[in-house]
Amino acid sequence: MLQEEGCETIVVSQESTGDADVIQTLKTVSFDICIVSPGFGLAHPWICTVRDAGIPLLSELELGWSRHKGRTVAVTGSNGKSTAVKWIGESFQLAGEKTEIGGNYGIPACEVVLDNPELDWLVLEVSSFQLETIREFDPDVAVILNVLPNHLDRHENMETYRRTKARIFGKSAKACIVPADLLDVFKKDVDGDKHWITFGKTQNADYFFENGVVFHGLDISLTLAGTPFDSPTIGGCTGAALAAVSNACQLSGAVVETAAKRFKPLPHRLQKIGNLKGVSYINDSKATNLAALSVALSATGEKIHLIAGGLPKESDYTFVKEILAERVRSIYVIGHASQAMYNAWNGVCPCLKCETLEVAFDTARKAAGTGEIILLSPGCASFDQFRSFEERGERFMALFQAAVQAE
Repeated sequence: MLQEEGCETIVVSQESTGDADVIQTLKTVSFDICIVSPGFGLAHPWICTVRDAGIPLLSELELGWSRHKGRTVAVTGSNGKSTAVKWIGESFQLAGEKTEIGGNYGIPACEVVLDNPELDWLVLEVSSFQLETIREFDPDVAVILNVLPNHLDRHENMETYRRTKARIFGKSAKACIVPADLLDVFKKDVDGDKHWITFGKTQNADYFFENGVVFHGLDISLTLAGTPFDSPTIGGCTGAALAAVSNACQLSGAVVETAAKRFKPLPHRLQKIGNLKGVSYINDSKATNLAALSVALSATGEKIHLIAGGLPKESDYTFVKEILAERVRSIYVIGHASQAMYNAWNGVCPCLKCETLEVAFDTARKAAGTGEIILLSPGCASFDQFRSFEERGERFMALFQAAVQAE
């Protein structure tokens, strides 16, 4: 615990301070505002104590944004945020704009702004956790890529989760970019008049993806053939959304297309790591919810041996049954969710309880044949057995490399 002399600031660390000590300190020390890490939910006892004392809460994201002198694009969604902000940021940089990426992407907004005080554009990946405690956050362009079951262990239900996401639109965003099928819902969630722009896979959207091309009405907005975004699932979401962003930010479509062609996908997201004895291995450890798992199955193909499980964020495993039946040969479940997944899916296709990633990998490797795929797409968080989804993905890749060396 640290209190700075001469200013109204207190910093507490759960590693070094127990709940009772912190709560007593919060009750007795006077300070003006609480900057909240997104790791703390609104129901956390420390946060409840602060709120009961009438002390304002403020997201670190908003603190950093408030010191930024340029313009801001903010992106949220259940899946695909990091990929989208990387593509947006690289497009701006290719266009010669001083641009940095921050927020949930990995670098705190405060750090980005302090290190880069003269930015033209700040591109922020924003999580629902960060949005819980914003007050005046008001990006120039705000994007919601999708709203799918995720983090329901914290937000309790989909309506609360969706409304939290909708806080990204602020008060005066010049462009509010949303999936076409959610437009009416968000109009009800958000106060005031907004400049709504829609995207999707069907022609009722302002920007829609079809056969490798994003159209704006009858006009071609982006051509994405041959890029990582040339698929109905990714093109209809990220590709179409980026076309809307580029128009709202007056970015050249040619620049965005060039950035797409040069784009190097982030690790642990449908990452092809190699082929062994005719079997392809794909690391999709970033799939931490069932919607992301479903996307991975759609994008990967058929004859899949799926490794899934971990720390669950949701309890309804039924909505992916159809695609499991279509695409998956067998499932190998691990971690805390293994019993629930087994109960839900074993009647759909063969399902084996493996407990650990190592056992699942070895069992899948023995079962998979030429032309088939072993896919790690957990559909769960990693924290029951790993420190992060990155560590989980790296373990999977290490198991593959060990198998290659053993041949």
